[in-house]
Amino acid sequence: MAPISIYSERFVLPGGVFGPGYLPIVDGKFGAFTVDRPEGDVVDASGKWVAPGLVDTHIHGFFNHATTDKDPEGMNVASVELARRGTTSWLPTTFTQGVDDLGACCASIFQTVDSRGSDFVGARIQGIFLEGPFFTMKHVGAQNPAFLIDPKIEILEGWQRAAHGIIRKSALAPERAGSVEYVSAATAMGVKCAIGHSDATYEQSLAAVAAGASVFVHTYNGMRGLHHRDPGVVGCAMATRDTYAEIICDGKHVTPGACQVLVNAKGWDHVVLITDCLACGGMPEGDYMSGGLPVVMRDGLCYLRDGGSIAGSVLTLVQGVKNFYDWGIVTAEQAIRMATEVPARANGIDRLCGSIIPGRDADLVLLNSDLTLDSVYVGGSLVE
Repeated sequence: MAPISIYSERFVLPGGVFGPGYLPIVDGKFGAFTVDRPEGDVVDASGKWVAPGLVDTHIHGFFNHATTDKDPEGMNVASVELARRGTTSWLPTTFTQGVDDLGACCASIFQTVDSRGSDFVGARIQGIFLEGPFFTMKHVGAQNPAFLIDPKIEILEGWQRAAHGIIRKSALAPERAGSVEYVSAATAMGVKCAIGHSDATYEQSLAAVAAGASVFVHTYNGMRGLHHRDPGVVGCAMATRDTYAEIICDGKHVTPGACQVLVNAKGWDHVVLITDCLACGGMPEGDYMSGGLPVVMRDGLCYLRDGGSIAGSVLTLVQGVKNFYDWGIVTAEQAIRMATEVPARANGIDRLCGSIIPGRDADLVLLNSDLTLDSVYVGGSLVE
């Protein structure tokens, strides 16, 4: 691969926005930003934002391939299609399923990672997010209620063995028996713990945070809400400054006004933009299966076929970035960081992705001034 450099007036780098200048890419890795034109070919990105590739840390699949299909080839297809839409790193996210089935899913996701060659040009799988099965029935949402159980660290240890150590995050409802012990032990293993699908009180949620829980799953959705005499899970998310709050940024799961409230409470640097996209993302409207449950995609959203409750989104993360900017909640730079360095840091994968750092894989996006997607590079290769 011949070295290239990208020219622009706006590079989103650690510490600020830099430019004008040049970003070298050599052997698929980032070089150091420079104001002097390097030797070799130059990609002229004048007027565009040069930013890290987007990092989606809560996503169940794409292009009709689910993370729970146990199909490495399908995961590769999903990864290629995600990269074409600006997402260059992701955490395949599971559902509430049986213990053995989830173990098999973890093994399959690892197999997908392990079998990829250096020439694969698609979104990198940076680990696994286990969304369930340690949830409450009251806020089960689109999770399968047949498989809800109490958390036990021995179960996570088995899944982690199947995953060859790439589980990054595990979600639970703090009111379930054994939750505090689970959070403490999982955190000691290096697995982030997230609070979600929960009817926990403010005090129960705080106890989980004190034990090590550091993320709130799709904040507002699937959790006990905020009331002035019962702050609930949402209140805990807002009050614990050093935790991270996911937010589904499609404007349908959470209104822009509520998004603004969350950002004001926590600061943009502790709010993680996610899609919670289901496998039918990127597909036409119609009937699909998701997490073993039938869903209907219509009007840019997925609903459970039985009952009509929201099941998940079909959002792309680049659209979510644009939404937060267009709604006036944050600046363009902040919106970009909320979908790159913030999710990477919140999920403990910031040594792998989320920032443009010399020597790191050259995964990046070029965004137009209105934050629409122009082009994507993975490992320095243009994604076609």
